[in-house]
Amino acid sequence: MPTFEVFDAVAQGIAEIGHSAANYWKGKRESVQFFSGVPFGMTAQETNGWLYHGDGLALWTELYARFGLIPFPAGNTGMQMGGWFNKEIKSITDLQGLKIRIPGLGGEVFERAGSTSVNLPGSELFIALQSGVIDATEWVSPYNDLAFGLHEAAEYYYYPGFHSPGATLEAIVNRAAFETLPADLQAIVRNACQVINQDLLAEQTARNPGALRILLEQHGVKLRAYPDEVIAELKRLTEEVLSELAQKDEFSRKVFASYRKFLRESKAWSRISELAYLQARDLTGPARSNR
Repeated sequence: MPTFEVFDAVAQGIAEIGHSAANYWKGKRESVQFFSGVPFGMTAQETNGWLYHGDGLALWTELYARFGLIPFPAGNTGMQMGGWFNKEIKSITDLQGLKIRIPGLGGEVFERAGSTSVNLPGSELFIALQSGVIDATEWVSPYNDLAFGLHEAAEYYYYPGFHSPGATLEAIVNRAAFETLPADLQAIVRNACQVINQDLLAEQTARNPGALRILLEQHGVKLRAYPDEVIAELKRLTEEVLSELAQKDEFSRKVFASYRKFLRESKAWSRISELAYLQARDLTGPARSNR
């Protein structure tokens, strides 16, 4: 069924389970966006920690219960790329006036930078970018972007994917249908989703390096890092967007407080674990140098 109709179809019982991403449903409740990818937010590992062993999944379940649904994390793409552009981004002013396909909170950040965010399903991205309907797009990462042929429609490939450092996909289950299952089958659904959540991240980790090499060496894609001053401004705008979202309603404040607390504690640990290790492992040059 159409991408943007999955939520309603499962809620109404037309389908019993659907697979999508929570940031498509901001029109239902703005706080759903915390359960997908948050700009400058948690990585895949940190997000899974918050969902499975923090408050995340309980809050998500509380929110979807209002619609007769049960959410399950069902795939994390890991660190995404920053997007495909047909011109270089040298300053924040280069984002002004661009029509870029990017949903959710990332789209709101680009809007504040002067872009126009467009929400299109993946199946329409190539034609929209090639024909000039949009000027830029993000999708996922090299593995998925190569499969979509986006390198044939845009010249520059930007990183990092600040807008989606650990994007969670979801399985949306109709609550009434789920509750008709015996306990063992409920456990199978629940655990199958968790296996998918873990396996997609493993697949992305395995496939992205080779896909990136093909994009660069066989297709001549121009890999670029967002300039530091652009990242700094996008981060400032992100703080504005998140602060305003947290004031929308009491539930949004509760979710934001939980997310922010887990992120703050995770950063204290990652600074002396993964970050410190990656810096120690790669002492040959700056991590964000352009190719």
